Amino acid sequence: MYILSEIETTDLKFIELTSSDRNSKATICLNQGGRLSDFKFENIQILANYDVSTYKDNYASAILFPFANRIKDGEYRFNGSNYQLNCNEVDKNNALHGLVYNKTFVCINKKTTSESASATIQYRDEGNFKGFPFIFNIELTYTLSKSGLNLSVKVINKDKTAFPFTLGWHPYFVSSDLNNSSISFSANKKYTFDKQQIITGINYLNIEMPFQLKDINLDDGYPLKTNEIEFLTPEYSFKIQATSKQNFLQLYTPDKSNVIAIEPMTGAADNFNNKIGLQTLLPNDILSVEWNLAINNLTPKETN
Repeated sequence: MYILSEIETTDLKFIELTSSDRNSKATICLNQGGRLSDFKFENIQILANYDVSTYKDNYASAILFPFANRIKDGEYRFNGSNYQLNCNEVDKNNALHGLVYNKTFVCINKKTTSESASATIQYRDEGNFKGFPFIFNIELTYTLSKSGLNLSVKVINKDKTAFPFTLGWHPYFVSSDLNNSSISFSANKKYTFDKQQIITGINYLNIEMPFQLKDINLDDGYPLKTNEIEFLTPEYSFKIQATSKQNFLQLYTPDKSNVIAIEPMTGAADNFNNKIGLQTLLPNDILSVEWNLAINNLTPKETN
């Protein structure tokens, strides 16, 4: 039987989903935007091991809503009105990574079976955000199973007016040797950026797949032609499959060695302004997106 545990420290509350053999564990931090703060699968560390105290700087595994990536100068116009978001990326004067990454979620449903464990957590906003005065609920359902991890996101517009949105996820994955790892995705364009990391245009490219990550430094965005991203390391591989109709990818290699951020998104950076992948949610409408992380353990199995 899979196990679900609730853990509380001095400052934070967590939900842990654990396999019956204790070899797989997914940890969700309720106070840090409902993010996945730790994840191991069949005794292999999948997420980079960042201390929770560093989250405010790296946004590791943050859920990005109502916008992913950046909004230039925090400014946008929607339905004839101008809005000004808080610019939390001070050095570039941008609004960064949405508005729920640091909010507290509550658990509204949990389930364990012999095959999986899942928890649904929720955050409700009454339209109090600066620059995004719209009422909404967002629900995240994490499911740990024998095949990997599934993240389902549901957003409900509780307002009387429509609002713009993009969804994204910001996980950092660890490899035992990133120089001997690769990533595969289908794209023939890469965005160009200015000093604010705001899209200025596109370059057409022909990337040979799998894309080898040896000695590569990345902070690049791509519009995807499919809904799949594959990552191969010496210890494990995974495939992320998205249910969204439009799919975008941001790749980023931080200063920490053997770590890469592989960020699926439903729209491009600054799309409140450039409209690339921008969607609108009408009153009482519901948006649902899933990212399924199917993992293959490549390490030799121990034999008796």
